[in-house]
Amino acid sequence: MRNSKTYFTSDTHVGHTNIIRYCQRPFANAAEMDTALIENWNARVGDQDVVYHLGDFTLEGHETARRMFARLRGRIGVLGYPWHHDRGWVPAAFGPSRFVSASGQLVEILPPLLTIKLPYQGRRQAIAMCHFPLAEWDHRFGGTWHLHGHSHGRHPPTAG
Repeated sequence: MRNSKTYFTSDTHVGHTNIIRYCQRPFANAAEMDTALIENWNARVGDQDVVYHLGDFTLEGHETARRMFARLRGRIGVLGYPWHHDRGWVPAAFGPSRFVSASGQLVEILPPLLTIKLPYQGRRQAIAMCHFPLAEWDHRFGGTWHLHGHSHGRHPPTAG
């Protein structure tokens, strides 16, 4: 049995046709994009791997989210933003949801700003996650990494 791995992603925009044009994604339509997402995700992610999704999973509703999660492997945690693109499906309460991944794991809804620590090069690396880029975060100058989505590669890098 291999060790579990941790992955981070954001802004999948499942079912969102306009994102193809906005981000120059190489797909003819949303169905083709979603199929590629599932195939690429499952080719990389194992059943025991952890995936942190930093928001904008889908603008579509509850049923689309349920169908997609059921096809994606891993232990999935999604930063909960009920006021943004995920407002049509994300539960109001944090914790395990009623969505189930292809690995049989309940999808966990996480707070919209979350700092975790993971093993990295023999130490514990702090990682501050938020859907939106932050100008400041805990331990910005103390080695904490900041991972975010939202900007689709258009946000300038920040020092620190």
